[in-house]
Amino acid sequence: MSQIEPEVAALLPLTPAAFQILLALAGGERHGYGIMREIADGSGGKTRLGPGTLYRSIKQMLGAGLIEESGERPDPALDDERRRYYRLTAFGRRVARAEAERLAQLVDMARAKRLLGEPGAAPVPGGIA
Repeated sequence: MSQIEPEVAALLPLTPAAFQILLALAGGERHGYGIMREIADGSGGKTRLGPGTLYRSIKQMLGAGLIEESGERPDPALDDERRRYYRLTAFGRRVARAEAERLAQLVDMARAKRLLGEPGAAPVPGGIA
């Protein structure tokens, strides 16, 4: 793993909800419901964040400087003015990258211990390679 800035390292590991939100926002600005939909769609429906978890996480992430509220809005005729849009900050992107690298390292360790097959390999019956 590359050298991690102390302020980035202090936030790791991220909660699963926070990492999922950062991943959703890595693709562009979204409002709360759009974040929830992106997470559900991206996981094939296996992961769903409820509004309480989502907005509690957003509040913490705003405070930590991982995300920010966007001042830009789509055409008002096409959008509800009550919606708040969020985007990743440069710091949030660095934290998300560090967390992804940390998780990739864990997956590599699981492969080395033969808990997972090689990347792209067909699943092994019983889940053990």
